[in-house]
Amino acid sequence: ALFVKAFLFEAYQVPSGSMEESLLVGDHVVVDKLAFAPRTLPWGPLLPRRELRRGDVVVFVGAEDPARDFVKRAVALGGERVEIRGKKLLVDGVEAVEPYAVHRDPQVFEGEGLPAVLEGRDALAPRTLPPSTFFALGDNRDESRDSRTSGPVPTGLLRGRALFVYWSVRPPDDPISGRSAGVRRALDVAIHFFPRTRWERTFRSVR
Repeated sequence: ALFVKAFLFEAYQVPSGSMEESLLVGDHVVVDKLAFAPRTLPWGPLLPRRELRRGDVVVFVGAEDPARDFVKRAVALGGERVEIRGKKLLVDGVEAVEPYAVHRDPQVFEGEGLPAVLEGRDALAPRTLPPSTFFALGDNRDESRDSRTSGPVPTGLLRGRALFVYWSVRPPDDPISGRSAGVRRALDVAIHFFPRTRWERTFRSVR
């Protein structure tokens, strides 16, 4: 089990809505850790490894907070030029086709003097990504903190590629916190397992 978790596959729970509608809060996702495994490992040449591709939904270690893992979409790769104009993503000067991108706020914020939380959300000056990095964005563009504020992500921080949702459960209406929160959350899930499970999302591939 430790070998599988360390080198093959790992399960992650989606805690926020930054990837909606592709991934929902409460989705439990299987992540392929072989996809980007380094070739320097003893068995590296035998692994079904492939290069990161634009559009991959990936899990990576936070550069500013190594204790946290993030799930985002790689929208541009090292050497490519990224720009955002009026919420639209351009890669090497060409508008990206993104059927998965969601914009829930119709207002466009551009220019100077914006609050820190809105800087770069809807407009970003052109920048060329350094080699061995990628630009990560949440599909829920108006409610995601990603490379627009933290910058490109080094590919060395990649943990793997999201494959499919193996279980999805709606979170409780009232968040459970405080003393013995972990135990109470487990009991809550057990009691409401069937009515809260989103059965239609079971084994849904992540695209």
